[in-house]
Amino acid sequence: MEVFDSVRTVLAVRQYQDKPLPPALIQRIVEAGRLTASSMNRQPWHFIVIENRATLGLLAERVHTGPFIAQASLAIVVAVEKTRFALSDASRAVQSMILTAWSEGVGSCWVGFLPLPEVNELLGIPDDLDVAAVIPFGYPLKSLGLGRKKRKPLSEVAHRERFGQPFE
Repeated sequence: MEVFDSVRTVLAVRQYQDKPLPPALIQRIVEAGRLTASSMNRQPWHFIVIENRATLGLLAERVHTGPFIAQASLAIVVAVEKTRFALSDASRAVQSMILTAWSEGVGSCWVGFLPLPEVNELLGIPDDLDVAAVIPFGYPLKSLGLGRKKRKPLSEVAHRERFGQPFE
């Protein structure tokens, strides 16, 4: 899938098939996060890949916005250093992983947001790191309408040269 097609069609997925992802695909998703650019190339992230069913269930209990984590094939927890640009950098890495997965037919949904000390405790993440995101991944349970998004028109969100000037 072309990058723009992934951006144009990606949707949040909260229901997953009971089907594991191939190890090479998991590697590719994590690698997409690792290869993402970061401020001053600091790469302030750590990616914790969770596939164990029991741990996914415990993670789902601790992330109140993501009870569906328990049904995912895996989840990636993104922990970041407590530095100025770390959250921005991690957000970019998360989007790279989400788009890479989507291009391969794998859905996801960003849940959780810092701080999540109960996730730090569960996964042994040191106190000098914050959990920036928890992303469950899996093959969508239902067929999704690619590109059917409810978004504001470009004319409402894009401007040319100065705020309020039409982008057209």
